[in-house]
Amino acid sequence: MKNRTSVSEVSAALGYPSNETVQGLRLWKAFIKLSPSQRSEVLAWVEALATDPAPLPGGVTGRFTTR
Repeated sequence: MKNRTSVSEVSAALGYPSNETVQGLRLWKAFIKLSPSQRSEVLAWVEALATDPAPLPGGVTGRFTTR
């Protein structure tokens, strides 16, 4: 026999997930649907973003253009 716990009971016991958690789960589901080669590309891209230094505000020169 399955133990059917209602959503309201789970929410009362655990609370509601944050928006960040919900977004993370959505991204995870999308990632899992990718092919293995696409997953490798995404992981390489994320690793490159994580290791590159942050750009200067305003671009390469650090100056904002007010056009």
